[in-house]
Amino acid sequence: MPTPKQWLPYSTAGGGGGGRRAASGSGVLPPVVVLVFLFVVAPSLFFVVRNGGRGHVHVASDPKVRNGDQEAVAMTNLKSILPKEVIDAIAANQQEVGTLSLDFFRNHESPSWKTDDLVTEKGIYVDDKAKSENSAAEHDLPTNKSPKDPDEHQVDTAAKIARRKLREKRHEKRAMDLLRKDDEARVKLENAAIERSKVVDSAVLGKYSIWRKENENENSDTTVRLIRDQIIMARVYSALAKSKNKSGLFQELQTRIKESQRAVGEAAADADLHHSAPEKIRAMGQVLSKAREEVYDCRAITQRLRAMLQSADEQVRSLKKQSTFLSQLAAKTIPNSIHCLSLRLTIDYYLLPLEKRKFPRSENLENPSLYHYALFSDNVLAASVVVNSTIMNAKEPEKHVFHLVTDKLNFGAMNMWFLLNPPGKATIHVENVDEFKWLNSSYCPVLRQLESAAMKEYYFKADRPTTLSAGSSNLKYRNPKYLSMLNHLRFYLPEVYPKLDKILFLDDDIVVQKDLTGLWDVDLNGKVNGAVETCGESFHRFDKYLNFSNPHIARNFDPNACGWAYGMNIFDLKEWKKKDITGIYHKWQTMNEDRVLWKLGTLPPGLLTFYKLTHPLDKSWHVLGLGYNPSIDRSEIDGAAVVHYNGNMKPWLELAMTKYRPYWTKYIRYDHPYVRGCNLSE
Repeated sequence: MPTPKQWLPYSTAGGGGGGRRAASGSGVLPPVVVLVFLFVVAPSLFFVVRNGGRGHVHVASDPKVRNGDQEAVAMTNLKSILPKEVIDAIAANQQEVGTLSLDFFRNHESPSWKTDDLVTEKGIYVDDKAKSENSAAEHDLPTNKSPKDPDEHQVDTAAKIARRKLREKRHEKRAMDLLRKDDEARVKLENAAIERSKVVDSAVLGKYSIWRKENENENSDTTVRLIRDQIIMARVYSALAKSKNKSGLFQELQTRIKESQRAVGEAAADADLHHSAPEKIRAMGQVLSKAREEVYDCRAITQRLRAMLQSADEQVRSLKKQSTFLSQLAAKTIPNSIHCLSLRLTIDYYLLPLEKRKFPRSENLENPSLYHYALFSDNVLAASVVVNSTIMNAKEPEKHVFHLVTDKLNFGAMNMWFLLNPPGKATIHVENVDEFKWLNSSYCPVLRQLESAAMKEYYFKADRPTTLSAGSSNLKYRNPKYLSMLNHLRFYLPEVYPKLDKILFLDDDIVVQKDLTGLWDVDLNGKVNGAVETCGESFHRFDKYLNFSNPHIARNFDPNACGWAYGMNIFDLKEWKKKDITGIYHKWQTMNEDRVLWKLGTLPPGLLTFYKLTHPLDKSWHVLGLGYNPSIDRSEIDGAAVVHYNGNMKPWLELAMTKYRPYWTKYIRYDHPYVRGCNLSE
């Protein structure tokens, strides 16, 4: 069987083979033989191969036999390296194609025919020079290639189509995978966005729904803004037309302004506009073009726009002041439902016989071995939540004693509520602050100051527009709660409860979530007040509350001293009496008669009174900010012993943040007849 060496063109000449055999048969070649071979035999061999061996393998002298042997040898060699489809195509088209040649296979080679690899595997070495000579020789070979026929490319076309289909399938599969991954990623993002939206409070500043609507499409209000811009320019041109006695243009501009205002109305987005808006825009544009041609004056327009800008700025400031005032007012008012509850309870209380108005276990009120709480409030519902939440989370409710103090207006309601809803085995007692006869203007500086003409002017004439405008920054201090002694009674605890050693002070806007008896075991290290500090890096320090430009403040206090919070404070009444805390409070309160040391309130005088006398408690005892901060961590709230709704968004108001409200509402019995009768609902 012929070897692959035989189908290489340059390897089929007989002279070459004899020369190599002769060379291999002799030991040492004489120089003459070498010269003869190089200058005579080699050139002859070259021309013989060039003229007689082009592209065909000569194995016989008879033309028919030679052609048949050539085809047989070629087919035998090709079967080992070509695919079956190519061999079948060659056999089917032998008559049309004629004698096989290298040109046919060079032009129609199969992807699986890699002659370089084959030559390498067989160990045949073909240098670059031989390859180039061989390709040059083959270039001159005569071919029997017939004119281009579609059948020549049948196999090629089928293979290409198959490969193309495979590529298309791979591309389609990859595209489907990418789309599937995109869909999965989008679904994950949407689910994450939905989860985040659940914790967004719609009550925060009342703006979330508007924010969401505006951000659905960045250009959702393009037409609205265009109309309003046209109205502004029309007003400018109308003023110029009037100043130049262009009455016709003035009237036309005024008409278009009214039409545009009716078209835009209260719309905040393009979708809210009247269907006639595009027509109004075109009409206004024509009038503005006409006005520009007739009355345009760059300097006058600039002055007019500047005046309009200043006017708008003043209006915004005025509206902000009104908003601040109204928000403060809304935060300090009592809702109608709670007012209804208080009235009904008061009426029913005074209908009770005297013997039924007393609470049980009054002997516990002065027992210093029990856990005593001080709660000063005029809100029946809020006070009930504080008491209920404390008792429900207490380990030994029978050892807890609640001292409630309210005003005479709510005294009957507070008594009636806890007579109807006693706090289990705990002890409760309600007092009226107006019955504390020792608390008078001769003893208490606050009461004395409230009787002064300056204080009455500050409080009762603050509703005048001039006063409101001038003192807008102090609006939150112009609050009726500062007129009530309930707010200042915290500085007189030893006088109110002279036989107690320790007492826990609670505000009425807190919720208790854990047992608080551990606070009585905290060592205050000789301090009077145990409280949670509120300062951060630069927030809630003394300089935020006090006027350090005053020499009395600057000499005695550190502006960077850390502030602390009222709302949950454990007081050592023995140390209080030793250090005369009430006397210190009176001193600073008297010095602040003109409000030069601090604005009104109880925290600034508390910071001064308990300066260097406050022991910091662990922050988990008291978490603040549920009345103003929407970003408190949920785990921090859940781990707190007490949560505090300090701020304007109290849980009983419509202003409350909805995500914090359930902590408060779960301690209210909404099925109670009084609660249901006053339309109180979750």
